[in-house]
Amino acid sequence: MLIINNPSGLRHEMPEGHPERIARLETVFAVLADVDAERTEAPLATEADVALCHPQGYIDAMRAAQPTEGLVQIDADTSASPGTWEAAMRGVGGCLLGVDRVLSGAHKRAFVATRPPGHHAEKTRAMGFCLFGSIAIAARHALERHGLSRVAVVDFDVHHGNGTQDLLWDEPRALFVSSHQMPLYPGSGAVHERGGSDNVLNLPLPPGSDGQAMRSRYTSHVFPRLRDWKPDLILISAGFDAHTRDPLANLLWEAEDFAWVTRGLVAVAEEVCEGRIVSTLEGGYDLQGLGDGVLAHVTELEDRDA
Repeated sequence: MLIINNPSGLRHEMPEGHPERIARLETVFAVLADVDAERTEAPLATEADVALCHPQGYIDAMRAAQPTEGLVQIDADTSASPGTWEAAMRGVGGCLLGVDRVLSGAHKRAFVATRPPGHHAEKTRAMGFCLFGSIAIAARHALERHGLSRVAVVDFDVHHGNGTQDLLWDEPRALFVSSHQMPLYPGSGAVHERGGSDNVLNLPLPPGSDGQAMRSRYTSHVFPRLRDWKPDLILISAGFDAHTRDPLANLLWEAEDFAWVTRGLVAVAEEVCEGRIVSTLEGGYDLQGLGDGVLAHVTELEDRDA
């Protein structure tokens, strides 16, 4: 498999005490250091890449908002520093590179270790620590530039991927699946939100529910829906804030739950799309929980037959 690192994420600063901190990416790099995988660095995306999902006016506004020093607040909980633009653009670029490498056959699966996350960024709104919808852009890249017929995006971050849902709502070739705690930020993700072409599947989970509740929902709803959809590629928004240690939410998953859901997605991918998966880091704010979850996830993504 391929690990795509985004070291520029180490220069994306947030206010002191902010949960989406540089130490998150340092932790991910450390736990993946001994994983047997090819590694490369995330390239810069172009503005044309980002425009697959976001209008140019929004891209211009985000670029103009980047300060030359200090911090600028973009959203109630989202800030920009001098390193933010490059980190966000390389986050997009890493996801696109993962798609390119996997669809070329060079690798069966790829994981993008990056920050800031992306799944809360809507078409014209940065929010929830996110500037650009990297995974949705990757989906459109696969469809428009690689000519795929169908893709699926699975988001197991504890927060609903409202941005990905917004960006893919009217894309009938993309299935978006999200499991998330409800009620919780950002407040979206109800079962009745089904997309413009019945292409959205939301699975809200109550606070205090554990990995068994998740496993039941994935077994009965997610895996069958993916098999019916028959995507040419599965993309994953891999957030690890459903971990029982996470300070921003109230689900009770353990590392083995992230391993279990990843094994299930790999099994479906092997059935429907030659095992092809590209995963990118989203949330996870307790460093031990994040590290344990990432290692469990990436270990299951490894191609053991390679």
